[in-house]
Amino acid sequence: MKKRTIILGFILFGLLLAGALLYGLSGRRVQIDKYSVIDRPPRIYPDYCSTVIPPNIAPLNFMVQEKGSYYFVRIYSEKGEPIEVSSRSPKISIPIGPWHKLLNANKAGRLKFDVFVRTDNQAWTRFDTITNEIANEDIDGFLIYRRMHPTHVLIRGHVGIYQRNLGNFDEKLVLDTPDRINHGHIIRCANCHTFCKNRPDKALMGVRTEGQNQYTLLIDGNSVSKVGVKFGYTSWHPSGKMAVYSIIDPRPFFRAVASEVRDLFDLDSTMVYFLVDSKTVKTLPEISRKDRLETWPVWSADGRFLYFCSAPMLWTNKTKLPPDGGYDSVRVKYDLVRISYDIERDQWGKVETVLSAQDTGRSIAMPRVSHDGRWLTFCMCKYGSFTPWRKSSDIYIVDLKTVEETGRYEYRRLDLNSDKSESWHSWSSNSRWIAFSSKREYGIFTRCYISYIDENGKTYKPLILPQKDSEFYGYCLDAFNTPELVIGPIPATGETLARIIRSSDEVPVTLPTTMATPKSGKITDSGYGEDGIRQE
Repeated sequence: MKKRTIILGFILFGLLLAGALLYGLSGRRVQIDKYSVIDRPPRIYPDYCSTVIPPNIAPLNFMVQEKGSYYFVRIYSEKGEPIEVSSRSPKISIPIGPWHKLLNANKAGRLKFDVFVRTDNQAWTRFDTITNEIANEDIDGFLIYRRMHPTHVLIRGHVGIYQRNLGNFDEKLVLDTPDRINHGHIIRCANCHTFCKNRPDKALMGVRTEGQNQYTLLIDGNSVSKVGVKFGYTSWHPSGKMAVYSIIDPRPFFRAVASEVRDLFDLDSTMVYFLVDSKTVKTLPEISRKDRLETWPVWSADGRFLYFCSAPMLWTNKTKLPPDGGYDSVRVKYDLVRISYDIERDQWGKVETVLSAQDTGRSIAMPRVSHDGRWLTFCMCKYGSFTPWRKSSDIYIVDLKTVEETGRYEYRRLDLNSDKSESWHSWSSNSRWIAFSSKREYGIFTRCYISYIDENGKTYKPLILPQKDSEFYGYCLDAFNTPELVIGPIPATGETLARIIRSSDEVPVTLPTTMATPKSGKITDSGYGEDGIRQE
């Protein structure tokens, strides 16, 4: 009994000691009466300064990049209790509960950070206040993206699809590679995840196994089925009744000298559409011409128009690279076009040009339309359609409301761009946030960024996806790409998806014999993934 009492005493003492340490780390015992002032903001990483943040975002943990022996940060706004954090380390970890309470109480207000640093001589220094705006509108609660090892030739590491809860730091694996599924076969590629109106329960997800078997997982409510072909770039009709996707033959090649030695172009491409209820595929000559390369489909918010990118095919041999190892592909520039559609009658109109490469002088790729129907965004680069490997790629915007009034598609470059590649982007369901991929930090790794866009189409300084460890991006060697905002978590578990892949049940898909570009029969592609990497 005495021994037990002693043990309980030690446990109680340990708990009290831990509580005292935590209380000290909260910064409430730090009292700074005297300090000198430095007339500039502190250097912090990530750079969470002078931007607009979602009121439901996870804490913006950061590292103070100023030399010192002790750090104290006070976070406050007009309403609510301030948050005080002190640390012997320059890494500032913000408690999640008080953080969300403070943000929720100050929507459309300002969030301020006062940073104090104690030097070795015990003197305190205070820097200029960091001020951020808190948006009035939330961002969708989850972000779906791929994490993969950057590589030039073969994928030997993982390529995983993950879902991140943006309100905290919970990251959940949806599907990973290599993932053993049956008889030694391994999933080699998991990509092209597409959601209908940001709904996680209406999704398509492409996979490829080691034996070059290709599938698309169809998530429809609580059911998951396997379609016997891997879709390319895909866009759901807002009704959820059909999806248009591209069939591409991407070919990579390499340069001897360049800041980005990799390059990629589509040797051939076309588009078809998949009807969900009948599980059939159709096409029409207007979106599958033999003399054109069609790709990157996206529906208008009302489902009346399909936008896509189209370029002339400058070669006749569709089985090998053009002359000079693909150098002729530099001349390929894509137009942005659209075609009308009546889903009730399954009736299409004629293709009309929205923006021509001849007029812009650049190639257009990855169009997206905001869910309120107001904005059309797209990437433009010097040539080609694969923007992650184009340093020249930036995101542009068109006001569709102005188009209705004037009939002219006037575009402008968004303020969120950098001097590095900006690529895959998606809209939040309330049309107030854009998530996108960027190589702005190192020029090598793509990372996920978030930017607020106001009612006038103005974007604000992007913030990198927050991480619990403020040093995360300094040691993480994964690339983050294809970010898609969704309103909730994917309902199917990774185990369920793997079981569906293992099963022998699949929805067979064949192309109609009237197809213009690919041959009729079972759909296949070259075996290259969307990153231009051979999946073997």
